[in-house]
Amino acid sequence: MPELLGPVEVRALAKELDVRPTKKLGQNFVHDTNTVRRIVTASGVTGDDVALEVGPGLGSLTLALLPVCKAVVAVEIDPVLAARLPATAAEFAPSFASRLSVVGADAMRVTADQLGAAPTALVANLPYNVSVPIVLHLLAELPSLQTGLVMVQSEVADRMAAGPGSRVYGVPSVKLAWYADARRAGPVPRSVFWPVPNVDSALVAFTRRESPSTVSREALFALVDAAFAQRRKTLRAALATWAGSPDRAGQLLTAAGVDPSSRGEQLGIADFVRIAEAAQ
Repeated sequence: MPELLGPVEVRALAKELDVRPTKKLGQNFVHDTNTVRRIVTASGVTGDDVALEVGPGLGSLTLALLPVCKAVVAVEIDPVLAARLPATAAEFAPSFASRLSVVGADAMRVTADQLGAAPTALVANLPYNVSVPIVLHLLAELPSLQTGLVMVQSEVADRMAAGPGSRVYGVPSVKLAWYADARRAGPVPRSVFWPVPNVDSALVAFTRRESPSTVSREALFALVDAAFAQRRKTLRAALATWAGSPDRAGQLLTAAGVDPSSRGEQLGIADFVRIAEAAQ
């Protein structure tokens, strides 16, 4: 099995590369070997999986994934880190280094063609400032992606996994539910990162499921955005512009079996699908 990166190795690599973790890129490097092992185990990846890792950084999680997966595709926006990662794999996991491919790209815009493989599982410590857009983009761009386990800010984890009626249920909750069933998969202590972040972290697991409708994703997402743009308003009022008028909104909601006086946070993905279908 490969040697993993502990605090000493992480700091040595950072010093060698003159890397100073930046807030702009959301960089906090994991230096606790038990945590990366726990993430790999919780992800459920096997030798049949092609794992997609976003923001591998210095390679802590990468090294733990390599012996378990058929292949690991790492997407890294920082050119210095992207260039060093294959050498780190060769040094610490020589028997498995050939399983790694590194793509120097922005995960918010990366395409299936750029990846060269068809990832089946997303396993990543995501940049916290763009974690939800990255997950949604990858699920849209990569139909092969079936499961995921991502580390995000704790409050974001709550929103991603929230159900209707929850105080934190909103646009991220519904849009992720369009693609997958999501759940919180446990907290991650601040002490496992360098530098220590000033926010709490948590894991979110998701499993893709069949699309809930033949309605286009764009149409459904436009409806969801409108429903939550004015949270205090009833759906009849909130969807007035989207539908063309308050009366038309009321008609569509009634046709979909949704009370026009309800609010967006009370509706599940199936409710939004019925409204979008009624508008077709």
